[in-house]
Amino acid sequence: DYKFIKSNLDAVKENICRRNIKADADLVVDLFNERTEISTKLQNLQKQKKDNSKSMGSHLSSEERENLVEKGKLLKDEITQLESRLAQVEEAMKKEAMRIPNMTHPATPTGKDDSENLEIKRVGKIREFSFKPKDHVELGQVLDIIDFEAGTKVSGVKFYYLKRKAVILEQALITYGFNMLMKLGFVPLSTPDIAKEEILRGTGFNPRGEESNVYSIEGTDTCLVATAEITLGGYHANEILAKEKLPIKYAGISHCFRREAGAAGQFSKGLYRVHQFNKLEMFVFCLPEDADKYHLFLREVEERIFEGLGIPFRVVEICTGDLGAPAYR
Repeated sequence: DYKFIKSNLDAVKENICRRNIKADADLVVDLFNERTEISTKLQNLQKQKKDNSKSMGSHLSSEERENLVEKGKLLKDEITQLESRLAQVEEAMKKEAMRIPNMTHPATPTGKDDSENLEIKRVGKIREFSFKPKDHVELGQVLDIIDFEAGTKVSGVKFYYLKRKAVILEQALITYGFNMLMKLGFVPLSTPDIAKEEILRGTGFNPRGEESNVYSIEGTDTCLVATAEITLGGYHANEILAKEKLPIKYAGISHCFRREAGAAGQFSKGLYRVHQFNKLEMFVFCLPEDADKYHLFLREVEERIFEGLGIPFRVVEICTGDLGAPAYR
């Protein structure tokens, strides 16, 4: 919202700083002002061109007609030049504006990375063993239920095969999640694995560039989805939803594909930061004034899922530096 950025420039710049993101809000405002100025000039010139055309008539002398024709050509050339400049300004403005992160919830703590996330609570007790427990990579190999070597051989590093009971376990977890969500009024959806770039951008994902975590499909304007959040968010693209039909709650299952660009050096052993996985996503369309309420509702559902599985967990308020650019909280 360019008008919001212009009207709240100091707050937007402070938010960029708090999030440790490189973006130039001043440039966006300058380009927005230039676009407004060019658009006004274009409207005036187009009116002049229209009035000039109306002035043509059989009552005019050949000299007067020639003058009007010449004036029309000059106006047309000026309009063409301005339209070209307008397209350049709009492209530059859009590109720079895409770097600006969403505004941040007042409760979000300021911090540079996940070490400064704020713990809200802990649930359950972490189990203690009388021996050194195996991690999931060792267990997967011993039980022959996860095969990383075959995944690397066939598809590359950070791909894997689930085998035997691991396949059944994943299906059981998906069913467990769906059953809980359907009881809470969520509509189950199996979403496409491919989405248009405009849908990715619309849901706050960057489909291009070195920092992008998305696999683009060569020769098309489409990408493999990194999460069902993209396809669920795009489900009602270019629609106006009736107030009385809200909230709309979706539970979407999809394959997720991620390049994991820039993930080197982060904890990534085994099934962490892999390039493909399955995920069940909760998504709610609601009125803006109800957003906080439903955000808390989604968090409570997540807690219920973990409690039902008997898995201990922490709830953290993610700090500004660790929060994804599209995320409000």
